[in-house]
Amino acid sequence: MIKNITTRDARFPIGSGHGSDAIHRDPVYSYAATILHDDSGLVGTGLAFTLGEGNDLVCRAAEFYAKQLVGRDIEEVMAGFGEFQRKLSDEQQFRWLGPHKGLVHLALASVTNACWDLWARKRGVPLWKLLLDLSADEILATLDFSYVTDALSLDEARALIESPRATRKDREGILDAGYPGYDTSIGWFNYSDEQVAANVAKSAAEGFTAMKLKVGSPDIARDVRRARLVRQAAGDSVRLMVDANQQWTIAQSITFSEATRDLNLFWLEEPTHPDDVLGHRAIAEAIAPVKVAAGEHVPNRILFKNYLQAGAMAICQVDAVRVAGVSEFLVISLLAKKFGVPVIPHVGDMGQIHQHLVLFNHIALDHEAIFLEHIPHLQDRFTEPVKIVGARYTTPRLPGTSCELKP
Repeated sequence: MIKNITTRDARFPIGSGHGSDAIHRDPVYSYAATILHDDSGLVGTGLAFTLGEGNDLVCRAAEFYAKQLVGRDIEEVMAGFGEFQRKLSDEQQFRWLGPHKGLVHLALASVTNACWDLWARKRGVPLWKLLLDLSADEILATLDFSYVTDALSLDEARALIESPRATRKDREGILDAGYPGYDTSIGWFNYSDEQVAANVAKSAAEGFTAMKLKVGSPDIARDVRRARLVRQAAGDSVRLMVDANQQWTIAQSITFSEATRDLNLFWLEEPTHPDDVLGHRAIAEAIAPVKVAAGEHVPNRILFKNYLQAGAMAICQVDAVRVAGVSEFLVISLLAKKFGVPVIPHVGDMGQIHQHLVLFNHIALDHEAIFLEHIPHLQDRFTEPVKIVGARYTTPRLPGTSCELKP
């Protein structure tokens, strides 16, 4: 039984230009953490990711939600978690602050992820194993499908889980091989050209075959020059992605893409405002075969549904510490699978929880295992930091979601 709850406003200045992009020049990587204390001595930790200011407000909202868990058994909570999550997100007064976006939705992510962590710890298994062991109906019971059944019915979702079950063993080898990663830290926005070139060489030496550069400058010529620098330093065999962090107009996005046609970019990430679904579709149509990647700032399953219906994203970057936690992540993964779009998450958690989720996506849902973003800057802040060997995520073996922060 959950006997009490606490929250933690955890902020980690990372300095030296790390984490900088076209809009967030001096980020403070922060977590609004919900901690559930079980009377058996187990502790479940859930995270939502912010960049500093307002993190305390997310903690206050998470506390409001989490109080409803006190006195309840985690097994009982998770047996009907989808309905419970919907009840929280539709709380009559709090919903006005969203709905399903902003600080209240981030708070729901923190609480949801704490529940999944405690459940996995209670069962003594890592999250990926818990998810693989659940039946289709048990998984569906943890999910809120409200507002998306026009695009994905419960029967369709059940089939997406059940149909690949017979071939799971064909994909379980990834547990030993490790999930491939890509290096997102070679080219933060504030890094000098010399630092970017040195980072590319270091990344290649570590075995990474995919890298990402931050763009989105008002001076598109700067971004074109730096993209050429990375391509030259990395070579033609490396997959190169660029991320504009929502800073360009549709026209600017197309201009940049035309100027870099010869660089064979794999994707252009968040080129324009994240609420502009049709704008992303216009860009996608203009820059193909370069893919449009989006999702870091797409706040909920309904907007993801619209993106997928419109053909506005070719890479789904849903983040479980930005949407309403593991449960909404799974709904979006199922939607993406139906629409034939790969899921390559944004990792506001530094990959801690997503290393579990991509294993489930690949083994259980037969999503392609392309790669997972790797950001190293907070590894020393976790009790069980991700392990990257040969540019691959080593499969976590300890119970839970790997999200416990050090004191």
